[in-house]
Amino acid sequence: MRRSFYQYLMTLKGPSHTDEEQIFATDASHDIQFPKHTDNYDELSNYLEMNVNYLENMDIFDRIWEKYLENNA
Repeated sequence: MRRSFYQYLMTLKGPSHTDEEQIFATDASHDIQFPKHTDNYDELSNYLEMNVNYLENMDIFDRIWEKYLENNA
């Protein structure tokens, strides 16, 4: 069964205050409006660009997206 991006992202959560991926995952876990059930890149990218202030830059999302695709095929 294919996981949503959010489900994959939650596997990256952690206590680190220096790892960008862990910080993004932890912040997203607190975002009640995050699109939790989608695996659509455009939908997620648009949401992040237009609605969040906790993602320092979109490169972080793009790196995690690539890992998501590799691990969720």
